[in-house]
Amino acid sequence: MATLKQVALQARCSVATASRVLNHSGPVSQAAVLRVRRAAAEVGYRMMGAPPRSRRPVIGVLIPSITNPVFAASLSGIQNRMLAAGHSVLIAQSNYDPEQELYAVASLLGERPTGLILTVCNGQTSRALQQILPPTVLLNNLPTADFPSAVTVNNFEAGRKVTEYLLSMGHRRILFVSGDFRASDRASLRYQGYKQAMSQFGAAGFPALEISFVSGYDEIDLAQPISSMRPTAIIASNDLLALGVISAVRREGLRVPEDMSVVGFDGISIGRLTDPKLTTIEMPDASMGVTAASLLLDIAENGAAPRHLELDYVLRKGGTVSSI
Repeated sequence: MATLKQVALQARCSVATASRVLNHSGPVSQAAVLRVRRAAAEVGYRMMGAPPRSRRPVIGVLIPSITNPVFAASLSGIQNRMLAAGHSVLIAQSNYDPEQELYAVASLLGERPTGLILTVCNGQTSRALQQILPPTVLLNNLPTADFPSAVTVNNFEAGRKVTEYLLSMGHRRILFVSGDFRASDRASLRYQGYKQAMSQFGAAGFPALEISFVSGYDEIDLAQPISSMRPTAIIASNDLLALGVISAVRREGLRVPEDMSVVGFDGISIGRLTDPKLTTIEMPDASMGVTAASLLLDIAENGAAPRHLELDYVLRKGGTVSSI
């Protein structure tokens, strides 16, 4: 069985440094982290007391919800890429709760992963992860000083683009319905894009209507905002929410799109099965998963520099928007 001393010799560092890296127990440079982890893999070192594992190296993935088709698509991309590279994947979910995120990451670290792919609630959460982590890539979150590697789309521009589309169709009273911004900086950025588009056009925007991401979308009640704000169009911060909005609008006796236009974000397949088809900003979820996995492998195995990769989105015009 390989020893810690062998790891240190292979990594060209002290035994103390190797121990700090593998035990997450003290300050050490990112370069040393990469050398030690690569050396541990090369000599076949396993921590004493660590649970037995297969011969495959493991990476950890944190997502907000395993039931959301967006994250399921990203997971599929991650797993396919890691399978090709001979890696296993461990999955944890946060249920859009920053506190649960910290416990979920700690649980993943207990399995001694060679790297992490994290979708966190927001930048505040990423700053709370102060412990030494293996190579880490953010997925859907913008890079930070602590986590410079990220795979994203430009959610701000996507929010602006879909708002400009509604404005071009004659809509001026546009309501933004979203999950809790504290649980998703992606939704917050989309709303900021909406606000900029409305302001540049000279139209009065509305405060966002925030609801829980984990509540039943089939129970959304829009009676009061529809009555008081009188919107002609509603932007939902994701497609599942958009489908819930459509149901809520119809419960008020309104038709989509004749009386109310509705758009979403994500481009999930169920939106193409509705009647009419959902107008949405289609995100490259599976491609983002593959890209994040490839970036993590490049950093963890090749010592590549951290970097931010941005993928494109597409406006898919369905039948839930009409001109006025």
